Amino acid sequence: MLSIQNIVKQYAEHRALNGVSMDIKEGSVFGLLGPNGAGKTSLIRIINQITAPDEGEIFFRGEKLNPSHIARIGYLPEERGLYKKMEIGEQVLYLAQLKGMSRQEANRRVKFWFEKLEIQSWWNKKVEDLSKGMQQKVQFVATVLHEPELLILDEPFSGFDPVNADIIKNEFLELNRKGTTIIFSTHRMESVEELCDSIALIHQSQKILEGRVKDIKETYRNNTYKIEYRGRLPLNLLNAQDFTTSAHEETAESGEVTVQIGNGKKANDLLQVLLPLVSIERVQELVPTINDIFIQKVTSH
Repeated sequence: MLSIQNIVKQYAEHRALNGVSMDIKEGSVFGLLGPNGAGKTSLIRIINQITAPDEGEIFFRGEKLNPSHIARIGYLPEERGLYKKMEIGEQVLYLAQLKGMSRQEANRRVKFWFEKLEIQSWWNKKVEDLSKGMQQKVQFVATVLHEPELLILDEPFSGFDPVNADIIKNEFLELNRKGTTIIFSTHRMESVEELCDSIALIHQSQKILEGRVKDIKETYRNNTYKIEYRGRLPLNLLNAQDFTTSAHEETAESGEVTVQIGNGKKANDLLQVLLPLVSIERVQELVPTINDIFIQKVTSH
């Protein structure tokens, strides 16, 4: 869907993007991650042609990105941009027509979405009369109304209560199931785990990680397990056999212990040591979360 090649963006003395490249597959939910100031918003603005790169190119379905692609992209910015004094219905119709839709078609689609999200009664209200979450619901409708092929969501759940956040999440997942490619920029790592197929991590203007979520988590597995047990466990025995525990006592009563397995040994080797000593209640591998990996990568650079 989108091929981003060696993008450089300079603002006076600050280099916001430094040779950033990534490929976003059609039909995927792609997480664009990074700390504040990393360069995510600069890249999003370039994709939306709000600004232009100083170096590098972007290709949209094999074509060099150009103004004709704007109508095929939907953008929900973190900072919303609705006209506060304008009535909701007229405003969404106006925004739809800016994307090239006829007023008749825009009116049909607006009514469909307003009914779907149960906001028909807002038609004659002004934006300033709505809460932040209600305003975001309206802007979400304006963003998807023209049925974009590429949907860019920048912190889409900001300001929503859990119920409405779940409604919006389900709506954009439904769009994805119908073929819409989504770029999802967020600080909420639990959302990344749940929603994204692939991610890229930008830090200090450079891409430092990219790949499928499943593959990245597999790469960062460190052979660590949480063991819940009954009995008296001699921790010193584990530490002497390439099993590093989370506790320091010589023995431990019934409970749980975290064990990292070293020297190429496996979970079965650990269980063979434990089973004659204690009764095993539960074994769980502790696979690093995307949040763990995010912190590790950012703090190591």
